[in-house]
Amino acid sequence: MTEARRSEQDGALARELVAMMAEDGANARSANSADLAEQAAWRRLTARHGDRLAELMAEHGWPTERTVGPEAARAAWLVAQHADRQLDVQRRAVALMGEAVARGEASPRDLAFLQDRLAVNEGREQRYGTQIGAVTDGRPVPWPCEEPERLDERRAEVGIEPFDEYTARFAPR
Repeated sequence: MTEARRSEQDGALARELVAMMAEDGANARSANSADLAEQAAWRRLTARHGDRLAELMAEHGWPTERTVGPEAARAAWLVAQHADRQLDVQRRAVALMGEAVARGEASPRDLAFLQDRLAVNEGREQRYGTQIGAVTDGRPVPWPCEEPERLDERRAEVGIEPFDEYTARFAPR
């Protein structure tokens, strides 16, 4: 494939990913809606996006900032993050994104969030405490974490603020 053709293809991929992120953002409030029809529409949307991301990963690998730009790379991560009912998509995204992180081509922070999301969806303990399970007595409580005494140390290693700072954003005011 010529360099011009590759650039054109990467541009089209970037536009598609950014459009999925925009559609996701416009409909995210439906995820926890009291209206079950809205929740069902959200599930269909995230499933459609997850299916498409699976196709894109099979064809192109993980969409990195170098290939599709920062906004589209972030969009790919968001689609994977919201593919909660498609664990195969999340697993593949974690594997490919992990390889990209090892090459310095993806965000370790974003990978940590996706790894935690997958762990919670699989019923395992999360490593970084990024997934909040509930709010108890006005304090956000994460889903179970491995070695909670080392949580902030692991978070710092991937560029995530300390747990108390992170959860302060979720606390009711």
